[in-house]
Amino acid sequence: MEGRSKSALPVVSTHVYPKGGLAMLSRVEVARLRDASAGGMHELLRRCALAVLTSGSASDDPRAARDLYPDFDIQVGQYDRGIRIELTNAPAMAFVDGAIISGVAELLFAVVRDLAYMSIEMGDGCVDDLGTSSGITDAVFGQLRNAHILKPAEPNLVVCWGGHSISREEYIYTKQVGYELGLRGLDICTGCGPGAMKGPMKGATIAHAKQRRHDMRYIGVTEPGIIAAESPNPIVNHLVIMPDIEKRLEAFVRIGHGILVFPGGVGTAEEILYLLGLLLREENAALPFPLILTGPAIAAPYFEQIDRFIRLTLGDEAASRYEIIVGDPPKVAARMAEGIRNVREHRKTRRDSYFFNWAIEIPLEFQQPFVPTHQAMAALDLHRGRPASALAADLRRAFSGIVAGNVKEEAMARIEELGPFEIKGDPEMMQALDALLRAFVEQRRMKISGDYQPCYRVVG
Repeated sequence: MEGRSKSALPVVSTHVYPKGGLAMLSRVEVARLRDASAGGMHELLRRCALAVLTSGSASDDPRAARDLYPDFDIQVGQYDRGIRIELTNAPAMAFVDGAIISGVAELLFAVVRDLAYMSIEMGDGCVDDLGTSSGITDAVFGQLRNAHILKPAEPNLVVCWGGHSISREEYIYTKQVGYELGLRGLDICTGCGPGAMKGPMKGATIAHAKQRRHDMRYIGVTEPGIIAAESPNPIVNHLVIMPDIEKRLEAFVRIGHGILVFPGGVGTAEEILYLLGLLLREENAALPFPLILTGPAIAAPYFEQIDRFIRLTLGDEAASRYEIIVGDPPKVAARMAEGIRNVREHRKTRRDSYFFNWAIEIPLEFQQPFVPTHQAMAALDLHRGRPASALAADLRRAFSGIVAGNVKEEAMARIEELGPFEIKGDPEMMQALDALLRAFVEQRRMKISGDYQPCYRVVG
């Protein structure tokens, strides 16, 4: 049934029947998804479902879709032969001739699947398990397996990081790199949103078609606070929603066989620092993990600044773990393919899994969720003299807090009430951090549209 929302946008009210592994849910899972009380899952389900129903949206404001479709609702009902999803006042852009678009339906089913799993397997009864490093890794494995992300096959998955707000020339470059990766039989995993998360997938689709590949994976890994601000791009064919940013980052590292970094903002810097913090640990020193920073020629100054910041804060050893290649998509893809072959040989020799990187050691300090309150942000230890891995962990948290302040509703509300986060530390380090963040703002890497109002204040 078609109609109009309060904002006069066309809407559709209908029901859909999930297919595949989502055909069945337990009564407890259905009850959790319908629970609208404090701590219930229904509001989270509604926000995530609205994000996928507006797949392809250019907004990065988590409140925009909610304001455009204030009457939208989703209910999961259990019936004798399975479950039925009721959609009320859903965005008409998710439908064609009254029927939900197949790809959108798949993403919608993934939302219900992951939140149902999260509510039971990572709920209150799992607190003890999630208090240990091994317990968290097992939880990450369980969620990825439940989402059918883990595939026993030859290593070929390239994780692509980069900003949602990038220039047209940078976006075209990400497509060119994706095309070269696809020609070499490599699949793509990104954060599932627009910009540098969409471009590599779009380029790879053409290459995969030319190579007559029919079982391609375009994996989008997100988390509830991010997906509301960054709707999945339409190319994602495997979506998984991890419980928080730390488990999302661990998922990237566990399933990816190599990582490419395109130009981006604070979220991209957070991802780089997370990975470098792990690779700088002694137990991971000998682990092959190809890491390439790349962009078009105009992005050379961007990577020079990133490289200077890393060398200043973490040292030259950190810089030795990555390679910077500018303006050469074929070289990027060839180097990544070579690196993944080395990963394959290393895991084959050690009899390690191809589809889940059990070998990389991720300590608890990298796994525990960081809640960016004003007190927590001000308490970060950003001073010299600390082990590089530990400093990287706190720098990662600083960038994570800024990401939250930019796009996550809870953090945005705190900032509106109490003012910007304060980030304190070593004066030289803070000067470099401030310069990097100012550059992100000037290059419009913080927001897709509108004037950016900083959610932070750097205190030297």
